[in-house]
Amino acid sequence: MGGACGYGNLYNAGYGINNAALSETLFNNGASCGQCYLIICDGSRPGGQYCKPGTAITISATNLCPANDALPNGGWCGPGRPHFDMSQPAWENIGIYQAGVIPVLYQQVKCWRNGGVRFSIAGFNYFLLVNIQNLAGSGSVGAALIKGDNTGWIQMTRNWGANWQALSGLVGQGLSFAVASTGGQYIEFLNVVPAWWQFGMTFNTYQNFDY
Repeated sequence: MGGACGYGNLYNAGYGINNAALSETLFNNGASCGQCYLIICDGSRPGGQYCKPGTAITISATNLCPANDALPNGGWCGPGRPHFDMSQPAWENIGIYQAGVIPVLYQQVKCWRNGGVRFSIAGFNYFLLVNIQNLAGSGSVGAALIKGDNTGWIQMTRNWGANWQALSGLVGQGLSFAVASTGGQYIEFLNVVPAWWQFGMTFNTYQNFDY
């Protein structure tokens, strides 16, 4: 729950239990939030005796595994090292729990999600912070815009994780969003937030990404 992508309750945000925190190398300052990775345990390397042969798991990136400065080279999630700090349910699909760390092979893959993209709104007055959730396809946001009933399209910028900000007074206006996935697909989510919205609310849509 929670985490450096800002998804909060991972069940409500559409990510379930098969998740992992990514090392800084993979996390890419939040640009990887929501991406999906196919992971298998590599039985050919040291520690491979703890693999569950013939198994694989697909996880969603929902958090950051920070470097530990108290350890040499920052520990498992130190600079330059790809590492997945997996949820226990995801881990136990491919490795024996007692091992703690196993060698893996991984590949980014297409995400499959139930339902549409979700927009969770936080902030205050002239600061809008929108967490963009449940992306299928590439799984992650490359660019986002917002539009009020009385405005044109306003470019948003990444604040942290999957949170995108707009420094605009949009309270009392219905809202539309336009999102480009990191896979390059562009979708407009028109009139998805009614004018009576309040900070802290989340709105579902019926559209999602293919890539």
